[in-house]
Amino acid sequence: MMVVQPSKIVCVGRNYAAHAKELGNEIPKNPMLFFKPPSALLEPGGTIVIPSVSQQVEYEAEIGVVIGTRASKVSAADAMQHVRGFTCGNDVTCRDLQKPDGQWGSRSPVWGS
Repeated sequence: MMVVQPSKIVCVGRNYAAHAKELGNEIPKNPMLFFKPPSALLEPGGTIVIPSVSQQVEYEAEIGVVIGTRASKVSAADAMQHVRGFTCGNDVTCRDLQKPDGQWGSRSPVWGS
C-alpha cells in the first residue's frame, strides 16, 4: 500500500547533465518542471501498462522526495524540515509519443509510470 496519496507529482526534467547530453538535449538554465497526476503511481507490485501504439519505450530510475507540509519560498537551510521522506521510482516514457508535440506533461503516457 502507498504510504501517501499525493495531490500532484511535480517532476524536474533534464536535471541530469549526462542524460541530457545522451539524448542530444541542452542543459536548461532553469529547472524544467512538469506534472504527473496521482493516477501515474502504482501500488508495489503493480503492472505498468504500455500503450500498443508506442514503439520506443524507455525507462529511468528516479529518486522521489515526498514533501510532507505545504511550503513556499523555502530557504535551502530550511528545506529538509518539509521533507517527509524519500522513495524510488520507475519513470517509463513513450519517447515516440512525446516527440511530436514536445509536451513534458504528456511525455509519459504509460499508465502507472
